[in-house]
Amino acid sequence: MKLVVLGRDGIVNRFREEHVASPAEWEPLPGALEAVARLNQAGWHVVLATNQPGLGTGLLDMASLNAVHHHMNEMLARHGARVDAIFICPHTAAEGCDCRKPAPGLLLKIGERFGVSLDQVAVAGDTVRDLQAARAAGCEPHLLRTGRSGYLSDEEARALAEQVPGSIVHDDLSAFAEYLVQRRQAARGERDPGGPSYGDILPSFR
Repeated sequence: MKLVVLGRDGIVNRFREEHVASPAEWEPLPGALEAVARLNQAGWHVVLATNQPGLGTGLLDMASLNAVHHHMNEMLARHGARVDAIFICPHTAAEGCDCRKPAPGLLLKIGERFGVSLDQVAVAGDTVRDLQAARAAGCEPHLLRTGRSGYLSDEEARALAEQVPGSIVHDDLSAFAEYLVQRRQAARGERDPGGPSYGDILPSFR
């Protein structure tokens, strides 16, 4: 099984300082839905792993969160895309749980649920916490320059990624998806006539 794990806010949809508490507040980032479809079409199962501390503080309830995700899934479906599961940490930082990123608990649960070796799983996020969780779980960390990292310069993004060895930086979810697809095709000696060559996407850097 080919599995990829994405953060939600700042990766698939626009990050809000306040919690995304209703479907109307869930706004996909440009090209993000198409990027998920690209991964699906290339054989990847896509899972979301998201911290939702608003559940723990009472600022968000499960009914509202489920409505947001129902809306998200409808929008994904319109683009021929899907996510296979959404793993949520409902805790605040003060609770000291093992599932709130940068702890690896959510990723470990995903590996157990899907029966995959986590060293074969790429994880994409927009904060150093995402990278740290990925590395702690044994996954491959990827930083996207969207959401909370959308303001970073090349140098700043590189410096942030260097805090977690092996991290790879991409401009957005579309660039990340193409990187994975092209890398796999290059490893298998294939060529995608509809996409860039593997060399074309190498500006993503470690």
